Amino acid sequence: MYQFFVEPSQIQGSRIVITGSDVNHIKNVLRMKIGEEIAVSNGIDDKEYRCGIEQFTDDEVICTLHFIREEGVELPSKIYLFQSLPKADKMELIIQKAVELGVYEIIPVSAARSIVRLDDKKAKNKISRWQGISEAAAKQSKRGVIPEIKPIMSMKEAVDYASQFGVKLIPYELAQDMSKTKAIMDNISAGESVGIFIGPEGGFEEKEITYAIEKGVVPITLGKRILRTETASLTVLSWLMYHFEE
Repeated sequence: MYQFFVEPSQIQGSRIVITGSDVNHIKNVLRMKIGEEIAVSNGIDDKEYRCGIEQFTDDEVICTLHFIREEGVELPSKIYLFQSLPKADKMELIIQKAVELGVYEIIPVSAARSIVRLDDKKAKNKISRWQGISEAAAKQSKRGVIPEIKPIMSMKEAVDYASQFGVKLIPYELAQDMSKTKAIMDNISAGESVGIFIGPEGGFEEKEITYAIEKGVVPITLGKRILRTETASLTVLSWLMYHFEE
């Protein structure tokens, strides 16, 4: 079943109105017909609105609500991925897979050793493209929300932003105690917000690690092997999904 996102104001009792680029996609790409059922989410309350297509206009698809699926697909904790900017187009892959794995928000980080540097115009264009990838991945994986891609932050800004979260973790090659890491992960309670910091290809500088630890970020290990930045982020998210999934 196809899923689409709408603004809360577009859900009007038993009437749901789809607008924007999804109209052309439904009518001319998917070639859906009157009476076909689709799923709609408002991106906020993790409910799935099952509805049937009732009418097509030039710029709207009007649907009738059949029922609301209350049991959401979102994880019981909000996971925030602080991803240092990687080389090439790796960020697109990371965003796509992170959304599939249940991340709530992605914060790109310009770390000291990040090779990629973006000026304001390029950064704005990248964020817009990354947000589109997040939305497409959310639709594909039938998420209840579209994870937001925040503006690029420095490491200090990212650590300060994470001060509001209950759990803050940073994979670090010098943190080699796997039993301690397992205990930390196992003790994260449902409902706690979790921030994960992932370094760039060259890793975080020692001063970045020091500042993060001073601000309550806990070092963890991902094993004896050195993982690529895109592998590290997806490893932690997979671990957390397994921990939280019921």
